[in-house]
Amino acid sequence: MSKQIVIHCTAGKEDAEKATLPFIVGNVSATADQDTIVFLTLEGVRIATNGYAEQIQKDGFAPLKETLNSFIANGGKLWACGACTKPRGITDADLIAGAKIVTAANLVEVLANGAVSCTV
Repeated sequence: MSKQIVIHCTAGKEDAEKATLPFIVGNVSATADQDTIVFLTLEGVRIATNGYAEQIQKDGFAPLKETLNSFIANGGKLWACGACTKPRGITDADLIAGAKIVTAANLVEVLANGAVSCTV
């Protein structure tokens, strides 16, 4: 039985490892046919914007752009926190394909419905 899984990502290029790990875990979850969301907050919301992920690679890891593309291709959902995108000037027009700006209510709904939450 598929379970909804929410993985929290708070980092962007200032911490390439913290920015990449949620997508490694998310990719494993998505390829295991789990309904998977990577929820981006703080500087992590920038990952959802055009061209940003190309700037991130931690030594020993695949480039974030490759892992992110694989995650989305495997059915993963990419949610950017609206409260975090707004002060950074990020709008729907800035987003990569597969990304969506959501409200806190969207996150609370999936968690209240039983999603498992994870921060890596």
